[in-house]
Amino acid sequence: MAFERRTLIEGGRYFESPRWRDGRLWFVDVLERSVFSIDLAGDRRLVCNVEDDLPCGLGFLPGGDLLIVAMRRQLLLKYAGGRLTTWADLSGVATGTLDDMIVDGAGRAYVGDLGFRLPPPPDRGAAGRLILVTPEGTARVVADGLAFPNGIAVSQDNSRLVVAEMDGNCLAEYAVGTDGSLAFRGRFGRFAMPDGICLDRDGAVWVGLYDDNAFVRVERSGRILERLDTAGWRGVACALGGEDRRTLFCLGVQRSHDDPKAERSRARLDAVTVDVPGAGFP
Repeated sequence: MAFERRTLIEGGRYFESPRWRDGRLWFVDVLERSVFSIDLAGDRRLVCNVEDDLPCGLGFLPGGDLLIVAMRRQLLLKYAGGRLTTWADLSGVATGTLDDMIVDGAGRAYVGDLGFRLPPPPDRGAAGRLILVTPEGTARVVADGLAFPNGIAVSQDNSRLVVAEMDGNCLAEYAVGTDGSLAFRGRFGRFAMPDGICLDRDGAVWVGLYDDNAFVRVERSGRILERLDTAGWRGVACALGGEDRRTLFCLGVQRSHDDPKAERSRARLDAVTVDVPGAGFP
């Protein structure tokens, strides 16, 4: 399939965690420490700044309040009424830097714990975990043994969770219990550093490939169904949105691995129309 790509933004430093809600795409610029929203006409608005940390994962509680991961302080922040407050302190549970997060339809937040502090040590192994934070704010580990857990997605019926293992070059799948617990089903796919992900109505996963400058759509067998090359932009994260959820929002970045402060990092947000609509979270 030939994709027609429309650039909504080219600028900023490092876009992450796209989420579609209320007719707008919400996302963070990690290095600018800011959360934004944008519509399909290109109207971009600043939602809030996170002045004392790096924001990453985003999610919405059932009532509409926005949750934001504060990576270094190991916090979940809540943005409501024009102000940021601490919603959950995970410093007593997390063993490393927090990364991505998704909130499912029941208001449960699944947060990626890398198991080490960034920048990654050379001997980090499979130290990563997923932390469940209930709507009441209690936290517990529900998955471990993950090699750099990154993008997370949950199915529309809250029964399936998929997480990208960036160091493992694959996706890991779990069955979700009624209490939010996770039962490991297996791993599938083989990719070059999978990053952010989203699910579609057919159960396939769109995956940003950080080291392969592409976004791919993969079925549960691991077979790649479609590929969208990004011409020199690393594939960071994606989400399906728009009125019919057939707009694939692709977040990309231009930077090098040997640039730890990302001084020259440059971000882009593209919109692409696809055939199969999104389903689930994000």
